[in-house]
Amino acid sequence: MKLASFDVDGERTFGAVRDDGIIDLGRRLASRFASLLDVIQAGALGEIAPLVTDADPDFQLGAIDLLPPVMGGEKILCIGVNYANRNEEYKDGSELPKYPSMFFRVADSFVGHGEPLVRPKQSDQLDYEGEIVLVVGKGGRHIAREDALDHVCGLTLANEGTIRDWVRHAKFNVTQGKNFDSTGAIGPWMVTTDELDPRQPMHLTTTVNGQLRQDDTTENLIFPFADLLVYVSSFMTLKPGDMILTGTPTGAGARFDPPIWLKPGDVVEITVPEIGVLKNGVVDET
Repeated sequence: MKLASFDVDGERTFGAVRDDGIIDLGRRLASRFASLLDVIQAGALGEIAPLVTDADPDFQLGAIDLLPPVMGGEKILCIGVNYANRNEEYKDGSELPKYPSMFFRVADSFVGHGEPLVRPKQSDQLDYEGEIVLVVGKGGRHIAREDALDHVCGLTLANEGTIRDWVRHAKFNVTQGKNFDSTGAIGPWMVTTDELDPRQPMHLTTTVNGQLRQDDTTENLIFPFADLLVYVSSFMTLKPGDMILTGTPTGAGARFDPPIWLKPGDVVEITVPEIGVLKNGVVDET
């Protein structure tokens, strides 16, 4: 299933996405669940399929405003430099890392599909990073590798937009450049793991104004999805609704000579065929 959170007619709800529209599950499940996060935390995703099978869509996709699919989870964890050729981009002669690089992002730094990324007043160095996102369905600590992917309930896409000069404002962190309001996006929806097996190879591309910039597959991950869950849960408890952004391929704008930053009017599309297309324009902060 494809599950989404969205605003419609001034109301926030969630639903199942089909080719012919979206089924409003928030209205049908209002007595028990206020959000998709509530469904995930209750382990109740299996209850949704019977509600969708014979239902007519309540809205066309063009009539709603998509939000990041899962909202209100405790943690948004981001993995850095997780594609083998991405490590080579740094041209520092380093071997592949022993452990994943990690940082946090806050919810307000992301918008949904179709909403513009905002280039802030402080910098013109807004960059794109196409990524696959794991949504945790079953929490845990010290997760075993053979069980790790059973803890994932769905996958979505992210543009992990970054203000490049602000990731260098301090010696040991990238937090500032990764958390400007509305500089990234998550969506368009979450595909549940009964439809998309996270063990299968996935092909990710990023285009800017139709020009291919990033093109790689998950077969080139330094730390595959299962390894990320094992590593993260070795030092913190993962909880239902947490999201893990799994890293971006080579080809971000910072790596061109000269760099190519995003500017107002640009359109960025992140695509994984089994998930969909995350599309966002760019505007200046007002």
